[in-house]
Amino acid sequence: MHADVTTAYLRWALVRAALARGWWLATALYLVVVANLSPSQLVLIGVFQGLTVVVAEVPAGVLADAASRRLALVVSHVVMGAGMAMTGFVTAYPLLVVSQCLWGLGWAMASGADVAWITDELDRSDLIDRVLTAQGRFDLIGTAVGIIVFGALAWTMSLSVAIVVAGVSMVGLGLAVVARWPESRRGPDILGGPRAASVAVLRRGLAVARADRMIGLILASTLLVNGGAEGFGRLFERRLIGLGVPAAPDPIVWFAALALVAAALGATTLLFVEARIAGAGVAKRTYVAACGIGTVGLVVFSQAPNAGSAVAGALLVKGIAFPTVRITGTILVNRRTPSEARATVHSLLSLSENAGEIVCGLALAGIASATSSAVTLMASAGLVAVAGVVASAARDDRREGPPLGWDRHKPPAS
Repeated sequence: MHADVTTAYLRWALVRAALARGWWLATALYLVVVANLSPSQLVLIGVFQGLTVVVAEVPAGVLADAASRRLALVVSHVVMGAGMAMTGFVTAYPLLVVSQCLWGLGWAMASGADVAWITDELDRSDLIDRVLTAQGRFDLIGTAVGIIVFGALAWTMSLSVAIVVAGVSMVGLGLAVVARWPESRRGPDILGGPRAASVAVLRRGLAVARADRMIGLILASTLLVNGGAEGFGRLFERRLIGLGVPAAPDPIVWFAALALVAAALGATTLLFVEARIAGAGVAKRTYVAACGIGTVGLVVFSQAPNAGSAVAGALLVKGIAFPTVRITGTILVNRRTPSEARATVHSLLSLSENAGEIVCGLALAGIASATSSAVTLMASAGLVAVAGVVASAARDDRREGPPLGWDRHKPPAS
């Protein structure tokens, strides 16, 4: 049973990553080449999408905990796939905003529900850390597959065709695959109906986050890391082009190749981590070490005299640091969260990611406008370094289950 559930989950993770990453590869070009959006419109689309995720994140996690994780995932695929497919049919800016916000809403619906589902279905604390690490590896493999498959589809057919095929496939993945998953866990049996259950779950999730020092520090570190990642992500292509990416073949070939190398490096790194993650204190030490590697990579990238050395720094960041931080942060939070509020707490983790991108991103944008890309990237490195220091203050004692009393019929006092 455990092997069947794990196999289904990892295969799903690979396919979903391939569809999402392949869709974005085509969409990023479509918005510029076909829809002809201005730089300000591109930035605003990202803001609208991010705000949608922030607003929907915690309610989506509460729904998954109070009702059904499987149902939340199915709805996520339908909403996300609809937004993805819609993108390929429209070019008007307001409609493109709607399509991107639908994608963000669908992504928020799945956030936390996937980890909560596999954790409860496995019900094996000795297996789940390795499975979550393997998920990160399969996500990166799926990223490589998506870049190749949908890049080829966009090249041979059109950007619109690649976008629509990815969206329709995402809907199909939810309805044909995820809808058939087993779900042994029932929602909390709380007096007062669905609304009372939702309120109780939300209060429980917030209480866990407040009471557990490890979770609180990882939430803070996540905000800082994703703030640094936002600065790196926004300036990545501009920095490399400014340093002199070869004109032939087309720059998209170079960036696609770099993405594939980063994905392969990340998958190899996570395979190494997966074999060791169960050891005492390994998850926290790995998290802190990854922050250190990310800091070094960002410094190298920001100060690189040429494109070659900048690529070396970028691979440290994209291939080792950020994938490892994301997975080990998820593991550290998952270990210490009770089943009743697991999706909600993971939604808080995702909320920290998006809040960091918005808050720190705005601050870094101000730095960029007043100084230079190199200074902004050094500020990003500073954020990642501070995140590592914050995480190092936590104690990884592998405690699992609720740190507070949980009465299923009476919500805890907030």
